[in-house]
Amino acid sequence: MRPILLHGHLRSLTKIRYNSDGDLLFSASKDNKPCVWYSANGERLGTFNGHNGTVWDLDVTHNSRYLLTGSADNTCKMWEVETGRCVYTWETRTAVRVVAFALGDEKALFVTDQTMGQPSTIHIVPIEADPEDQTSEVLRTIVITGPKITVAVWGNLNRSIITGHEDGSISEWNPDTGALVKSAKNHEKSITDIQFSSDKSHFMSSSKDHCANLTDTKTLKVMKSFVTERPVNSACLSPIRPHVVLGGGQDAMDVTTTSLKGNKFESRFYHAVFGDEIGRVKGHFGPINTLAFHPTGRSFSSGGEDGFIRVHHLDEDYFEFKYEEENFDDLPQM
Repeated sequence: MRPILLHGHLRSLTKIRYNSDGDLLFSASKDNKPCVWYSANGERLGTFNGHNGTVWDLDVTHNSRYLLTGSADNTCKMWEVETGRCVYTWETRTAVRVVAFALGDEKALFVTDQTMGQPSTIHIVPIEADPEDQTSEVLRTIVITGPKITVAVWGNLNRSIITGHEDGSISEWNPDTGALVKSAKNHEKSITDIQFSSDKSHFMSSSKDHCANLTDTKTLKVMKSFVTERPVNSACLSPIRPHVVLGGGQDAMDVTTTSLKGNKFESRFYHAVFGDEIGRVKGHFGPINTLAFHPTGRSFSSGGEDGFIRVHHLDEDYFEFKYEEENFDDLPQM
């Protein structure tokens, strides 16, 4: 499996995300220029120029028409993907840490940081079909009184918002009323990533407590836990195999003080049911900050502290691998 190396960022990656078709890969980093690439061959299509600080998060509409980005320059911007033109900017009082389009792309959320005396806040805004009609109207704001939000995603059918917090707790909110529905302390340290399964019935959460959890969306109960020796910065689920991929490594400030051999900068594959580690993919020269599986499950990408994105197209051996317990060919026919 020979990866495709994408080097268009000057600083470490913060987020990578495929569009719904899987032909485009969007990336954000601690420089101020989000990029879009062809996922098949790694060709860079262009950049989205306009931010003046780290871009922490991005999301793309289902039809790949608009891109949403949140930045440390106290703005959330919406871009036209085809032209790279910024069509609207929401000004905020603090850095925008998280952005996400809702199912149907008729509304979106962005989360502002808990800094400079401002509380961490979820802002839910309408997305107009014509960007010329877009306004600064906010449908609802949810002020977080507890630990600040580090990750946020829309739940199934936009009926809920799932948030991960700095203290390791995961919460569910009602987007219509702003009420806290339930909360669970599933991790000991800050949540770094939450990624859903295809049907949103369960999700992977990763944390700096060296652990990633497979969690039931309805109850927020942990179904399976995967423990490593280093902080886990990102975790994702294969859409076609019962596999999860974990990525991480020690904090960037500690990288230069230890040998490369001990840094554990690999993408680690685990079986989602049995919990066994089934493989590792090496390559990065620093911690892996973000992971994403291709919608078809035939490839995955990783973005690291080293400023590189590595696109891995999985070999056929990977798809042929099965445990004996997974072989249903021997079952009697009904």
